[in-house]
Amino acid sequence: MQYRRLGRSGIKVSLLSFGSWVTFKNQVDVDLAMKCMEVARDHGVNFFDNAEAYAAGESEVIMGQALDKLGWDRRTYLVTSKFFWGTTDSENPTEATNTRNTLNRKYLLEAIDASLERWKLDHLDVVYAHRADPETPLEETVRAFSDAIDHNKAFYWGTSEWAADEIRGAIEIANRHGWHAPVTEQPQYSLVHRERFEQEYARVFDETGYGSTTWSPLAGGLLTGKYVDGIPEGSRATMMDWVEESVTDEQAVEKVKQHVALSDELGCTPAQLAIAWVASNPSVSTVITGASKPEQVTDNMGALDVLDKLTPDVRQRLEDIFS
Repeated sequence: MQYRRLGRSGIKVSLLSFGSWVTFKNQVDVDLAMKCMEVARDHGVNFFDNAEAYAAGESEVIMGQALDKLGWDRRTYLVTSKFFWGTTDSENPTEATNTRNTLNRKYLLEAIDASLERWKLDHLDVVYAHRADPETPLEETVRAFSDAIDHNKAFYWGTSEWAADEIRGAIEIANRHGWHAPVTEQPQYSLVHRERFEQEYARVFDETGYGSTTWSPLAGGLLTGKYVDGIPEGSRATMMDWVEESVTDEQAVEKVKQHVALSDELGCTPAQLAIAWVASNPSVSTVITGASKPEQVTDNMGALDVLDKLTPDVRQRLEDIFS
């Protein structure tokens, strides 16, 4: 395993990490979570990603129970969660107001406390704003995250799918007031989702040293090649409309067929090639991978062995396929 600093912070994260989005509760219970996380740990993973909105908080519960049973030294791994969506889908205004789709101070500090209770932990390592909130003053949000760190509920904070200007604004506000500035973005990044990471965020990475914990390196499973002959029952595409739309796009499927052929030629799986390509970008701090079976974790970790195969020729062939 390789380890990279999380932006300009002093903490180092494993180049490949493990996340629970979609799979935990929907496909993975506590026992299976333990097995997947143990395989990841055996490969050097020290970064485990989650969010309050995943399975309405149950994902955090499952990962927390798995960590408790695994009994790892708390100092040797990092856990993260994200806040914005909330955990309730109530349409009652009294219940919904200030409990979801916001980054106001009341919501954030109460949501982090609730998250810690689900995890059964006394602190998280990184807390994220899962989306930006244009209705809450940015200064209020920055101050709330900084205060959470001051109260030892977290060590670092970051953003997820924020605009570059919003990230710069948060950093400027924090620096001006002497508060804790965000250190990392969590954006989608893969061979088929590249524009925002490579264009909008490029100057932010270069000029501020901002880190990135990227998600969906396999584009919802599209880049594994498992959808080239249709949608298997129980796959992610049967649970999420946006995944179904992407994997049934004829042009995308045709590109994936070429991607599969190239991975066969290189002696690796399509997933390993796709993950390795993301990991090879020096602006990436860690690539969050997901799995519903231990064997999938092992396969994903094999991407580390593919990094040396990304020669200029292979990179150009990938560019030709996905341009």
